[in-house]
This record gives sequence, C-alpha cells and structure tokens, in this order.
Amino acid sequence: MAYRLGNEHALKRSRFYYIILISGVLFVAFNLRPAITSIGPLIGMIRDDMGLANWSVAFLTSLPLIAFALMSPIAPKLANKFSNELTLALGLLVLFVGVCFRSIAIMFFIFLGTLLVGLGIAICNVLLPGVIKEKFPTKVAIMTSLYTTSMSIFATAAAGLSVPLAEDLQLGWQKSLLIWGLPAFIGIFLWLYIFNKSERNQKEKTISFYESSKFDIWKDKLAWQIAIFMGLQSLIYYVTISWLPEMLIDFGMKKTTAGLLLSYFQFIGIPTSFIIPIFAVKFKTQRLLATIVNILFIVGILFIILQPTLWVTIIAMTLIGFSSSANFSLSLTFIAIRAKNARDAAELSGMAQTVGYTLAAIGPIFIGFVFDITQNWYIPLFLLIGITFIIIVVGLSAGQNKYVLDRS
Repeated sequence: MAYRLGNEHALKRSRFYYIILISGVLFVAFNLRPAITSIGPLIGMIRDDMGLANWSVAFLTSLPLIAFALMSPIAPKLANKFSNELTLALGLLVLFVGVCFRSIAIMFFIFLGTLLVGLGIAICNVLLPGVIKEKFPTKVAIMTSLYTTSMSIFATAAAGLSVPLAEDLQLGWQKSLLIWGLPAFIGIFLWLYIFNKSERNQKEKTISFYESSKFDIWKDKLAWQIAIFMGLQSLIYYVTISWLPEMLIDFGMKKTTAGLLLSYFQFIGIPTSFIIPIFAVKFKTQRLLATIVNILFIVGILFIILQPTLWVTIIAMTLIGFSSSANFSLSLTFIAIRAKNARDAAELSGMAQTVGYTLAAIGPIFIGFVFDITQNWYIPLFLLIGITFIIIVVGLSAGQNKYVLDRS
C-alpha cells in the first residue's frame, strides 16, 4: 500500500513538473516578440519626444537584432556551463532589466535597455528549439506550434495595445513599454523552479546538449541556406513591424488604425504559426510551401503600393501577416527537422540565428535611411519584393529532405 501511494505521489509530482515545464516553454515564448513589436506603433511618439531622426529611431528595433547576432553563438556555451534551465532564467532576467531601463526617458537608458532586451531574447531564442528537441523528442512539431502560436499571440497584443495604453489610458510610451516586462518576471521564477527540480532529482538531471560536433556547422551548405532563409524573412518581418504603421500613417491613415492593422497583421499569423509546423512535417520537402508563402507576401506588398481602400489594405495585411508568420514557423521547423539530434539542433540554431539576425539588423536602419533620402515609401516597398524573391530561391534549397552535418 505504501509503495503504491509512493508511486502515485511520484506520478503527481512528475505531472506537476511536466505542466511547469510546458508553462516554462510558453512563458519564454511569450517574451520573444512583445518587447520588439510594442515599439513599432510608438516609434513616432518616441522620435518626436526624444528628437530622433528616422534612421536613429529605427536603431531601437535593429539594436536587439545586433544583440541577437552577437549572443547567438554564445548562448549554447552558457547553457553547457550553467544548464539550459538556469541560462533561460538568466536570459529572462536580462530581458526584464532591459525593459525596465528602456522605459526611462533618457537616451542612454533607452539604448542600454534596448541592448539588454536583445541579449535576453537572443539567449531564449537560441536555446528554446534545442530544449524542445531534448525535452519533447516525439512532440517537436506540436511543441513548436504551441510556442510559435504563443509568441504570435503576445506579439499581437503588444502591437495592438501599445498605442491605446499610451494615449487612451494616458500611460505614455514609457509605461506602455514597461508593461511587457511582466511575462519575463513570471518566467524567471518558472525556470528557477525547473532548474531547482532538475538539480535535486538525479533522474531528471539536466542534459547539456551543446557538445562539439566532429563536423563544422559553419561549413555546411544546407545550414547556410537555412540561416539565409531565417535572416531574410526576419529582415522583412522587423522592417514590417518597425515601419509599416508609419507607412500607413503617411498614406493618410490614423495612428490608432495603423496600430490596429499592425495588430491584425500579428493576429492573422496566430493560426498560421500553429498549423504550418504540423503541416510542413507531413511533406517530404517544403520547397513548394516556401514558394507559395512568399508569393502571397509579394501580392500583399503590391496591394499596399497601390494605396487602396481600407478593405483592400486589410486583405493586403492578411496576406502579409500569413506569409510572415509562415516563414518564421518554417525557419524554426527547418532547424528542428534538418537536425538529427538535440546537439545538431543547438548548433544549427546558434549558427542560423547569428547569421539570420545579422541580416535582419540591417533592415529597419537601411529602410529608415532610404526613406530619409527619398522621402517616399515606394522604393523601400519594392526592395522588400526583391528580397522576397531571394527568399524563394533560398527556400528551394532549405526545403530539401536532407540533414545538416550529415556525412553518411
């Protein structure tokens, strides 16, 4: 009887730990976008309040991406030394401190906070695919769907609520940004609990997944194709969330409407981010899927260029939102299904996000610079179409049924 009660108690503890582990993954996902998507609708307020030029205020979006590129190769090594769990808690702590600093209306703290936000997100960005591969080896597709969907939900909330919080509730842009530090605060304690549980229970002792491969990921052709795919789709995404509201405002739209359309852009991606990973793994290759997704993006941008009615703009945002979310989900799916094990997934994730976010960091600054010179949005929009054609070409290679670091 005592033995059976002991087993039941252990089972309950195991179930509770499993629930906390899933919650931990989701709370990491909650923090991967809001600190960035909340900036776009407020970028005009911050620019006017702080007296910044367009290219420099765009740095508030690009600086986290630079931090992503710098931190991505380091994050797996930190996890190897301190454990995945503790490193994720550290990443969320750095993110939370950054959100707090960025809410201070002093130039130094705004940019310092933005840098810390980027470093914190980068740690979580890199480790999460490998953690899922390790902790949920038979549920990679569904867990990837859950965390990309959660990420999209909070990205949508941040984009849609930032202006109402700042203007309607009269919180100002500072407190509007500060609110998005709350998920990070909660996530810190979840991962500290998971770390403590893993340390105490030898049977669940943390497995370090960052081990040196006998092959160099940086010399792998397929890895580069995945990295470029991730980078260019990220570049387009961050240009969109940074400048699309401002574009629509310059085309005659109200600030609140532009912010709501950005929120809709994020919202339309929620079902997409859940469906695409599950849908993609059912096919031998993902080449056709990558092509169709990006053609839809081009059509959406062409609708924006035509400066259509509100309803046509909504259709355009539907296509752009679907494509952006699908591309991001495909990037993460490529990392999971093109790696044979958690170690390769970690190396591919670190490499892809280093290269990817280096490319992505260029986007918002460059587009802001082009607009400052030309004083119109047509050239930047046509540049996005050109980049999308490159994504289609790279997607044909990244979508092949192959593994990275496969020398068999």
